[in-house]
Amino acid sequence: MAARKKEAQHVVKLQCAGGQATPAPPVGTALGPHGINIGEFVRQFNDATKDKVGLVIPVVISIYKDRTFSFVMKSPPASVLLKKAAGLEKAANLPGSEVVGTVTRAQLEEIVKIKEADLNASDIDAACEIIAGTARSMGLKVEG
Repeated sequence: MAARKKEAQHVVKLQCAGGQATPAPPVGTALGPHGINIGEFVRQFNDATKDKVGLVIPVVISIYKDRTFSFVMKSPPASVLLKKAAGLEKAANLPGSEVVGTVTRAQLEEIVKIKEADLNASDIDAACEIIAGTARSMGLKVEG
């Protein structure tokens, strides 16, 4: 007889800095009420993201009745990747009337490669248009 698949009792979504998660808020306050071992989550997350230090990594944590957990990491938000590609600290205060930087088609394609699993696009051109729209909404000029 096949083993039954565990059913998640709670699902928690967080955004943590890669390789730098700590038991302090927001991790501790989000996971503490569910009774899981926060230190164990932090250790596993930091080990899995040690090559992505500095990037914000969205993570979906499934918490089971026996207080065990599993988690799935998503790709970093497009805005974080675009700011990194353009060398910016923050996006424009007035997007549409303020241009704070530029990104090239090649940079858009690199971001698409990172995010391809999380994008809902039929081909690379459509995916680049999605990322280009995000760039324009941040006050970035798209070249190429």
